[in-house]
Amino acid sequence: MRFFRRKDKPAPARPDHATRAELFWRGWYDLLPEVAAALGDREPQRVENQLCDLVATLHPELHFSLERGQRAVYALVVTGQEDPKLRPYTDAWRAAAPADDAIWEYHDSVPPVPDPTLVTVNLGAHRIPLEDVRVVAQVDGDAVDVAVYHPKMSELDPAARDAMTYLPLDAALGERLAAEHLRRVETADSEPEGTIGLLELRALVEGLAKPGNVGGSD
Repeated sequence: MRFFRRKDKPAPARPDHATRAELFWRGWYDLLPEVAAALGDREPQRVENQLCDLVATLHPELHFSLERGQRAVYALVVTGQEDPKLRPYTDAWRAAAPADDAIWEYHDSVPPVPDPTLVTVNLGAHRIPLEDVRVVAQVDGDAVDVAVYHPKMSELDPAARDAMTYLPLDAALGERLAAEHLRRVETADSEPEGTIGLLELRALVEGLAKPGNVGGSD
């Protein structure tokens, strides 16, 4: 997954959020034939600069990516990486978005992987199946402290260990749930007692996110 952010232009004058969203979608429809051709040729970099400029019309600090869709062929993700000051822009963008169809779906935060236990991550010489990740989760109200363990964790260098701590959580929860509910995140060198898998963690956190849930404490 690769995100792009345009940094070399000053922020333009800002009309209201809805107007900026309308400008984005107007530009998206104009650019869509080129985007489709580039993706069909497996050369998304051909439209990278145009899309950077287009996203900057919404807000210059937003990121975007073109992904495989979960229900459609492709997905367009435009995200403020859970920065509260950017949420009004992504909210307006999503509200003005066309309905998802067979070709495109649209996300205002990085979505979770449909089944993270089917994912295998390559970190250097290591192939690491996420189905072997185990997590200890302690709930405090609507916040969750987690410790992440994998049998190969001790074989990894510090950077790879850090990646293997956060990547499974992002895959299981997606950007928004992780930002809203995860509090302390640690790496476990040995498997603690009382661990759960990534799908169980997802169910736990999604339960906390349901309206009216007051949370609990372990």
